[in-house]
Amino acid sequence: MGVKVKVWGEYALFSRPEMKVERCSYDVMTPSAARGILEAIYWHPGMKWIIDKLYIRNPIQFTSVRRNEVKSKISADKVLQVYNGAKKPLFISTKADIVQRASLLLRDVEYVIEAHFEMTEQANKTDNPGKFQDIIMRRLRRGECFHTPYFGCREFPVHFCLYEGEHVETAYDDVEEKDLGFMLYDMDYSDRQNPSPMFFRAVMKRGVLDLKDCEVIR
Repeated sequence: MGVKVKVWGEYALFSRPEMKVERCSYDVMTPSAARGILEAIYWHPGMKWIIDKLYIRNPIQFTSVRRNEVKSKISADKVLQVYNGAKKPLFISTKADIVQRASLLLRDVEYVIEAHFEMTEQANKTDNPGKFQDIIMRRLRRGECFHTPYFGCREFPVHFCLYEGEHVETAYDDVEEKDLGFMLYDMDYSDRQNPSPMFFRAVMKRGVLDLKDCEVIR
């Protein structure tokens, strides 16, 4: 069973993994980011989201900003030691640990996510596709979510609603084809100790990324 979800926001950052320090966004939203948005709206162990198409509704626009980031974090071992009575400093020094880094963001973004879900082996006896579909549609119409979805980073929240139209207009209806290069598709968690990235060749046709049966490279 399928659904279309309209998502939009002021900024987005879908980081390229090859950019180590200075963050640089892909041209459009990645399939894994789209899946994360839908899971924020509704997730259940008895189902999994499959992204079919991404519609790019607004022109691709970049902007550059500088952000303060923390380059380290307090270790769990130190927290446990302090909890057990050890007299150790438990703080991050602003002067030593905060650095300013440049980020290349997308601005004024809007997409329509077309997706469907499949049942998993963890579904209960009372779970069925009709039940999940009703829950999803109700949550979308009410604007409910488990946590606020975001465009790549938590500081860039997503507004969302159910898209009920049949035809989806894009910002590139007149562009026959545009090659966006290789993009991150998702992470392979078959080996939980060593998750690996999966990529695909992103070709936008008339403003649409068709992800059905696309070739995934590991």
